[in-house]
Amino acid sequence: MKPLELDVFLCRTDNFGVLVHDPETGLTAAIDAPEEAPILEAATRRGWKISHIFTTHHHTDHVSANLALKEQFGCEIIGPINEAVAIPGLDRTMADGDSFLFGDHTVKVIETPGHTAGHICYHFVDDKLLFAADTLFALGCGRLFERPAADMWHSLQKLAVLPDETAVYFGHEYTLSNARFALTIDPDNERLKSRAAEVEALRADGKFTIPTTLGLEKETNPFLRAADPAIRRNLIMEGKTNEEVFAEIRKRKDNF
Repeated sequence: MKPLELDVFLCRTDNFGVLVHDPETGLTAAIDAPEEAPILEAATRRGWKISHIFTTHHHTDHVSANLALKEQFGCEIIGPINEAVAIPGLDRTMADGDSFLFGDHTVKVIETPGHTAGHICYHFVDDKLLFAADTLFALGCGRLFERPAADMWHSLQKLAVLPDETAVYFGHEYTLSNARFALTIDPDNERLKSRAAEVEALRADGKFTIPTTLGLEKETNPFLRAADPAIRRNLIMEGKTNEEVFAEIRKRKDNF
């Protein structure tokens, strides 16, 4: 089985567009549809016809090009069952634990409520790829719009058990701000300090910080590390639950 080909590009102001192409079947999936023109440009540049849109959640900056792309390509739109009424052009719904084939590549659906009530992520199991959209960012996580902190913490734990080498593609280029915030929570973490310097250099050169890996996030992302004793000491929350520590970290990031 030939490896999947990926094309990553910027949409809107800070959304990532991603096309996933199976060279054996010619299938091409857009991970969400933030903006029509950049997606069409990428597809044309690569000579790919978009066959699918894998929608993660209903926010406008992730579905605004659904109908335009469907009209042009006749693509199938897959998305979360718990947000079905809010996703334009949806053809097939997915729930937690569902799986489907993209060519010969198995895709497992992981429901991750928090940012929205029905957000899902797409895990290409054998390819070790995770499309996490606005649940897990490099050094961050999504804001909590529709579910409480405890739900998001649980959702992140569902992702954290995947293999460390899993490549994580996320929805927005927020990494520089996330890195600067992470240092306020975990200032003595040497791996984090090194990574923050790398992120500063990448962004200064206009380069993307995508993808990351789950292993790297577990070492440096404070939103995955609420159980860490150093973070708990810094927050003066040694006796609190993981959910409470996570909620405090999220609140601080909201006000950063």
